[in-house]
Amino acid sequence: MEIIEMKDSMEFEGFYLIKSAEVKTARNGKNYLDLIVQDKTGQIGGKLWGSSTKDEETYKSGVVVYIAGTRSSYNGTPQLEKISIRLPEGDEPNNPEDFKIKPAFDIQEIKQYLDEIKAGIVNPVWRNIVCHLYQKYEDKFYLYPAAKSNHHAFEGGLCYHTSTMVKLADMVGDLYPKLSKQLMFAGIMIHDLAKVIELDGVETTEYTTEGKLIGHISLIDGEIIQSAIELGIPVNNKDVTILRHIVLSHHGKREWGSPVQPQIMEAEIIHMVDNMDAKMQMMLTALQQTKEGEFSAKIFPLDGRSLFNPGAI
Repeated sequence: MEIIEMKDSMEFEGFYLIKSAEVKTARNGKNYLDLIVQDKTGQIGGKLWGSSTKDEETYKSGVVVYIAGTRSSYNGTPQLEKISIRLPEGDEPNNPEDFKIKPAFDIQEIKQYLDEIKAGIVNPVWRNIVCHLYQKYEDKFYLYPAAKSNHHAFEGGLCYHTSTMVKLADMVGDLYPKLSKQLMFAGIMIHDLAKVIELDGVETTEYTTEGKLIGHISLIDGEIIQSAIELGIPVNNKDVTILRHIVLSHHGKREWGSPVQPQIMEAEIIHMVDNMDAKMQMMLTALQQTKEGEFSAKIFPLDGRSLFNPGAI
C-alpha cells in the first residue's frame, strides 16, 4: 500500500525505503528503532519496539524493507504501529531508486541558470570568491538536499532552493532598484553551500561532526575567509566583509542560528526569500502527500499547522 493511501486504524503492508533509523532507549530501558520510511508518495514514521542488535544492524538508512502493521496518529502526526519488518526476498522489490520522491525539475537546467548568474556578477571580489567555492564543492552542491528533513530534503534540493531564491531576489530587485542584485546573487549562491559539509550525503542524510559542532553558517563564513586568503584578497576588504555579513545574517535572528541580524537591505531580502522558499516547499511537500479534500499531517516547523488540500481552485 502506498503511504498516501493510508488512513487511521487501517492495516497495511508493502515495501518501503528506510530514510532514517535511529536507535533509542524506551522508558523501560529497552532499545527501539525510530524509523522514517518513504515511497514515491510520501514519508511516515514508526517505531520497532524491543529491537535486537541484529535488527539495528540490518534495518539501516537506505535499505528497502517489507513492513506490515497499522497506521495511526499521535498528536496529529501519522505513524506506523504494531509493525513487523523483514528484508525483501527473491524477486521482491529491493531497489532504493524505486522508492525515492522524484524532483520535478532538471538539475542540468538549474546548473546552466546558476552558471549564468555566476558569470553575471560584476564585482570581482564577489565573483571570484563564489567561483572559487563552486570549484571546490560544485559536484556535491548539485546532488545534495538542502536539509535532513524540513525543507527541500530531497536529491538536488540544495541547488533547487538556491535557484528559486535567486529568481525571487531578481524580481524583488526589479521592484526596489536601490538593491544590488549582484550582491544578492553572490550571497544566495553561497549562503547554504556549506550544507555539503554539514550533511553527509544524499542517500542517508545525517549531520556530520562538523555540522553538529559548527553548523553551515559558521562553516561557510570560514570558507569565505579561506577563499579570500587563497585568492590574495585582504580579509578585511570591504566587499569580503559585506559578503560575510550576508551569509552570517541569512537566518535573520540569533535565536534562529544567525550570529548577527541583517544590517543592510540585501541581507534582509535574502533572509526573507530564504524563509519564504523554505516555507512554501514545506507546504508543497505536505500537500503532495495529502489527498484532495483532506488535511495534511501537522507541519511542526510551521507552528504545527495542518494544511487543507482544496484541489483545483
